[in-house]
Amino acid sequence: MLNFFKKNAALIWAKKHVQKAEEFKKNAEKSQEELLLSLVSTAQKTLFGREHDFESIRSVKDFQERVPVADYEDLKPYIERVKKGQANILWTETPEYFAKTSGTTSGSKYIPISKEGMPLQVAGAQSALFHYISKKNNADFVNGKMIFLQGSPELEEIFGIKTGRLSGIVAHHIPNYLQKNRLPSWETNIMEDWEAKVDKIIEETERENMTLISGIPPWLIMYFEKLTEKHGKKIKQLFPNLQLIVTGGVNYEPYRDKMEDLLGEKVDIIQTFPASEGFFAFQDDYTKEGLLLLTNHGIFYEFIPLEEYGKPGARRLTLKETELHKDYALILTTNSGLWAYSIGDVVRFISKDPYRVLVSGRTKHFTSAFGEHVIAFEVEEAMKATLEKHPAQITEFHLAPQVNPGEGLPYHEWLIEFEKEPEHLEAFRDELDLQLRARNTYYDDLISGNILQKLHITTLKKNAFQEYAKSQGKLGGQNKTPRLANDRNIADLLEIYKN
Repeated sequence: MLNFFKKNAALIWAKKHVQKAEEFKKNAEKSQEELLLSLVSTAQKTLFGREHDFESIRSVKDFQERVPVADYEDLKPYIERVKKGQANILWTETPEYFAKTSGTTSGSKYIPISKEGMPLQVAGAQSALFHYISKKNNADFVNGKMIFLQGSPELEEIFGIKTGRLSGIVAHHIPNYLQKNRLPSWETNIMEDWEAKVDKIIEETERENMTLISGIPPWLIMYFEKLTEKHGKKIKQLFPNLQLIVTGGVNYEPYRDKMEDLLGEKVDIIQTFPASEGFFAFQDDYTKEGLLLLTNHGIFYEFIPLEEYGKPGARRLTLKETELHKDYALILTTNSGLWAYSIGDVVRFISKDPYRVLVSGRTKHFTSAFGEHVIAFEVEEAMKATLEKHPAQITEFHLAPQVNPGEGLPYHEWLIEFEKEPEHLEAFRDELDLQLRARNTYYDDLISGNILQKLHITTLKKNAFQEYAKSQGKLGGQNKTPRLANDRNIADLLEIYKN
């Protein structure tokens, strides 16, 4: 009886939530400008607000004239003061949390999350589930066990500010109605050794009625592979009531075939777009492509055309100024005190009514050693199209330039870990090259102009990417290996795992 009421309550809440969400979809452009002016007004007396003359800002144009686009290094001096417990620096109060993320040039990054920002992180995930329940008209999964593959929920304190991985912070805010159904245990969740942690998660979940599983695709695959190796069964045979997988962090499409093979039967997928800086978007219709941009969640968005990013005079566009099917660097201003912050993600609009996006890459993850500027979306789409013509199963891949080969012209090297190789690898290579040429005219020009030779494929041993991540201390959590790079730093380390 309790399960019946729980499921029906979820259905009622979901329908009401989705109905209310229609308001922000219709008023996205207007509410975005109102939000920016509200954030500026709130932060007028902060150190950052005083230095950037927030009192005189009356429009988006005023804001853009006074506040330059910033990365973490630009905001770091302010964040260092916040870390010492100083208030009224970037936001009116000290943050409720710091989300600690791995940086490259900056070392560890400390992203502030205010008391206003934290509830919206949780609300984004809840909204994704409510939209799914409403669309599916089914909430059976709320009565089963749910697992969240995530970082440790143990938090340290920096001058009274709780600090940890975002997924660990969010673990403290799981709604009460889900807590009793949630796995793994606290003791397992705080384990730092990712391989041992996954083994323990398997012990705790393998005989449970799992109905929802959440995590980034590479680590879902690792969990599923260990389960199938142990039991010799597909995941849906082990968990017949598994209804829903919630994923994010990277584009799901390149992992879809491998996931479907491991699952054995159809399971619904919701893709999300969360980050330490905010919860930006989710798949509001699990049957359609694209993620609904959350324009009412404390974040003002700007978009720089990717070809202009990093150049003097680059345009900063608002929602209404964007175009469909173009790539934009995502710029954020948030209710946690990030101002015109370049997060490093690249998005592409596929709908403007409502605003839906695809995550098409990272501003720092591209290959352009020869001026081609190939981005993640292009290589992932090229791979997807190639797999349709030459069936294979891919665990992971990485693309890097080979500028000085032993002989012949330079080329792109694709280091690929196959679960199942294509029948004819050379034909697969030719098709992949053609598909990339079709998506990037600069690359096509380099091939046809005999500046580059066709791409090369280097096949890697099973678990190569896991072993690489482990060797770099980046196994588990939200860590993921970039799909492409403009140097050979990763490629040269992967070479030791060649077949």
